[in-house]
Amino acid sequence: MNRKEIEVLRERVGCAAVLEHAGFAIDATESTRRAVKFRRGAEIIIVTHEGRGWFDPLSDAKGDVFGLVEHLDHVGFLEGAGRVADLVGFTIDEPEWQAPRPDQNHDLSLPERWQGRRHPWPGSSTWAYLSGERFLPANMLRATIRQDRLREGPYGSMWAAHTDNAGAVTGWEARGPEYRGFASGGTKVLYRLGPDTALRLAITEAAIDAMSLAAIEGLRDGTVYLSTGGGWSPSTEGALRQLASRPDALLLAATDANPQGELFAQRLRALAVETGCDWSRLRPPEEDWNETLKIREKEKRERKEGGVPHSRRPRQGKLRPAEPALDPAGRDAGGPEGVM
Repeated sequence: MNRKEIEVLRERVGCAAVLEHAGFAIDATESTRRAVKFRRGAEIIIVTHEGRGWFDPLSDAKGDVFGLVEHLDHVGFLEGAGRVADLVGFTIDEPEWQAPRPDQNHDLSLPERWQGRRHPWPGSSTWAYLSGERFLPANMLRATIRQDRLREGPYGSMWAAHTDNAGAVTGWEARGPEYRGFASGGTKVLYRLGPDTALRLAITEAAIDAMSLAAIEGLRDGTVYLSTGGGWSPSTEGALRQLASRPDALLLAATDANPQGELFAQRLRALAVETGCDWSRLRPPEEDWNETLKIREKEKRERKEGGVPHSRRPRQGKLRPAEPALDPAGRDAGGPEGVM
């Protein structure tokens, strides 16, 4: 196969065709026009560059359509190129992207778009979504707003800021009743809630989970609640590495209780070993911290109203705001030399 034939194949076969043929499915709720997320069990591939590029958010793997086949099938280039050739004319069943971008405004810079949005307030659609559907308490929302981490997005969505270690806004997680995404043109680094000097680093996969864990723990002293936005970009890894490299830092993998969350936890464990900081697995009793918070708040409201408490109790006991979430017992913990 000569260079011209390779270039023709690269133009004719998109990464989406390879993924669907391999059994991956589009996750439309977490996709954007420029980055389409595909899932196969716990595996994730993000397709970029209008279908011509890809990367694995859980590893350093990335490349073009040929590299994708090599990555998935563990074959060499020549065999991979042959398999790409077999897919010429393959049509995917699902559209790569359908939902509109409610935060799209190409005439403004990223900081201008952020500053152009109001903070949520009691009675606003974003406040109603976070307090009514996500059960985040008012004091938590006010604490988040005081740190300028939260803005009103379009159509009742919320914008949760990602910042670099210098404090500059690099993008935002956008989430609403019918929308989930990330700021177009932005960069995922870390959503941060808590003091910059905190040494207890509680790392989640979504800003709403970070806020939920903070609500459960009552904004524990010495803790900064972080979200990677579901990704593992070089910018995210660099920011985490800098935070974890400080003396006496404790890295808490507070990721979801599912296969993807466990993969994230293992990456965080490896990072802790590399930087020499202590590490602990903070696993939510439910699938994620927001589900845990919802059950806890519903039980609290039912008791206050004199109703019957929710029959489904958290698997690891009731969580109280002023106490550590799961630190005292039932945890995986350790330092850089070994992990229990």
